[in-house]
Amino acid sequence: MRNLKLETIVAELEQSGRFSLEKQYYQHGSTSVYSHSVQVAFFSLYLSRKLKLRVNERALIRGALLHDYFLYDWHDRDHGHSLHGFTHPGTALKNAKKDYDLDPIEENIIHRHMFPLTPVPPVCWEAWIVCLADKYCALKETFLPLWQRISFAV
Repeated sequence: MRNLKLETIVAELEQSGRFSLEKQYYQHGSTSVYSHSVQVAFFSLYLSRKLKLRVNERALIRGALLHDYFLYDWHDRDHGHSLHGFTHPGTALKNAKKDYDLDPIEENIIHRHMFPLTPVPPVCWEAWIVCLADKYCALKETFLPLWQRISFAV
């Protein structure tokens, strides 16, 4: 599914903020934060359309693209990132607010995408969709390469 709306919003974020910096950092395995964010946005859009949910697609896409906008290497434990899973939604929201005008849906997506690791749940469909899409993409990025190595070794 090629989506011009997704591509357009990616280009907007690259031109008006630091979104391209996500290419410098790795998320899961060999997947960059940038690639992970684009995949989460793509899958979020796919899910919302497949389930025929009435959502704000622009907010869904922007929130998904910015959900991990923390802009640091979280694997570097020497720089205070040992609690990254709990703290990065707040950091991502702070960075996103600094670089972009966010609406309440986008803010909720970014701030609540780690539920239930962070205890407060999302309050809108868009944030729930991104929360689920993020977990799906993270599992795929983490375990698919491992599964492929195991499958070929047998």
